[in-house]
Amino acid sequence: MTTTSLERWRASSAFLPCTGLLLVSAFMMVFTEHFLSLDNLLNIALQASINGIIAVGMTAAILSGGIDLSVGAVVALSGTLSSGLMVQFGLPIAPAMALGLASGALFGLFNGACVAWLQMPPIIVTLATMGIARGLALLYTGGYPIDGLPESFAWLGSGTVLGLKVPVLIMLGCYAAGCLLLHSAAFGRYVYAIGSNELATRLSGVPVARYKMAVYALSGFTAAIAGLVQAARVTSGQPGVGVGFELDAIAAVVLGGTSIAGGRGALMGSLVGALLLAVLNNGLNMLGISPYLQLVIKGLIVLLAIFISRERRP
Repeated sequence: MTTTSLERWRASSAFLPCTGLLLVSAFMMVFTEHFLSLDNLLNIALQASINGIIAVGMTAAILSGGIDLSVGAVVALSGTLSSGLMVQFGLPIAPAMALGLASGALFGLFNGACVAWLQMPPIIVTLATMGIARGLALLYTGGYPIDGLPESFAWLGSGTVLGLKVPVLIMLGCYAAGCLLLHSAAFGRYVYAIGSNELATRLSGVPVARYKMAVYALSGFTAAIAGLVQAARVTSGQPGVGVGFELDAIAAVVLGGTSIAGGRGALMGSLVGALLLAVLNNGLNMLGISPYLQLVIKGLIVLLAIFISRERRP
């Protein structure tokens, strides 16, 4: 790597997340016995999959200068809706999954409409719809899990292809599609522009409201994908699942170098952030650290990431 390339790498938003992942991994290699075993590394990737999928849409929302607190509840809603359609109504797997994904996208569109057209603050809108989505999931199931999902659907959460678990492959597919959308298409350029300076973007003729709605639809859609994968992993639709998932996704995005103020960051950094959180969870469990102390440690790391992002902001 040339000096110029090295300087560009250090200045990029991916430098600190990758460095953090390497340092934490090195620490775990030294102080735990089986961290580098193939089974453990595959387990870390599996642990990161749900959060990583949600973080794709969350990255777009934060890049646009917004945030989506409803994703955890949408995970529950999409998972229970698809599960109920399969088990209680006998709907085939494909249309049941399609309706579950559609529910997430529609919920995201509703969030986007409130933010874009009604000019409501994203944090308030998505906090409210978090309760709405959770309530709908509980109403639909009566508060009870929906069991008896087809074995072919369960493959989505536990199957293996070429040595990798299907949820990991789905996560990688989401990032491949997300990178094309955010880094190689006009959609991504406008999302960055809106997060950097919304007024200037609007004055330049960009239909800001339309793109904001698309951003939140994407966030709801990726949360719905995660909901289907989660339901398949536990082979049931759980209305109480997803509590705190929104905070994990935000943490992954921030740790990945995306500015919480919007307009700066890279999607692949969010994947690194999700892996970093999974490595932390895995390593701290192997070290026998109290789960309560783990929350404190992860919270401090996220605060540090936000502070560093603030210091590096041009």
